[in-house]
Amino acid sequence: MATGAKKAVYPLFQLGGPQLRIFRPNFFMLAVRPGVPQPEDTVQFRVSMEMTKVDIKNYLEKIYNVPVAAVRTRIQYGANNKRNHKNQRVKKPDYKVAYVQLGQGQTFQFPNLFPEKEQDTETRSFEDFRNKYMEREKQRQKGDPRRGGVPDWFGL
Repeated sequence: MATGAKKAVYPLFQLGGPQLRIFRPNFFMLAVRPGVPQPEDTVQFRVSMEMTKVDIKNYLEKIYNVPVAAVRTRIQYGANNKRNHKNQRVKKPDYKVAYVQLGQGQTFQFPNLFPEKEQDTETRSFEDFRNKYMEREKQRQKGDPRRGGVPDWFGL
């Protein structure tokens, strides 16, 4: 085990009635936008390397009440083609990617956080951009009205 890495410590089980403490997992799951198109019922997560498929399924079903049909995982190896100032190889850390297929009839769509920004880029054309640029240039090159027609390069 590498130095600095922590092993998950679970609360001890005690006999008796329901435990009066809150159990929060030491794992993280980050929903990421996939690079290639996925089916509508599949969600891509970046998860902790220690998580198994069963952990991922239990995490989503127990904490978020999301029905899970199947879980597929893969490990993405970090690139090691960079070098630091001492010419030593620098490797990016590895991470695990989980593809979660939701239950029957469930779909997932990423929310559109910036709708007006997307509409603005779609409707804007090169002509509009050029016209705005030319208008700004004309304003910038217009002489100072207080100089009375004398050009800027002629100092007073």
